Amino acid sequence: MSIVRIIAIVLIVAGALGLVYGGFTYTQATHEAKLGPIGVSVDENKIVSIPLWISAAAVAAGGAVLLFGGKLI
Repeated sequence: MSIVRIIAIVLIVAGALGLVYGGFTYTQATHEAKLGPIGVSVDENKIVSIPLWISAAAVAAGGAVLLFGGKLI
């Protein structure tokens, strides 16, 4: 399997995941305080949204590369 096909499949899978999930969340530790033996930390959830058009473009680009075999580039 050539590197061009692998890239095309990765684009299709990433675009499909973006279409299905629409984004992802992650946790970031923002504040931390220690007063003697007592420690307090605040975790904040961040949300990253993936636009629908980027996911669709990734699927289309992966399909085009897979179909034409990278001859367009």
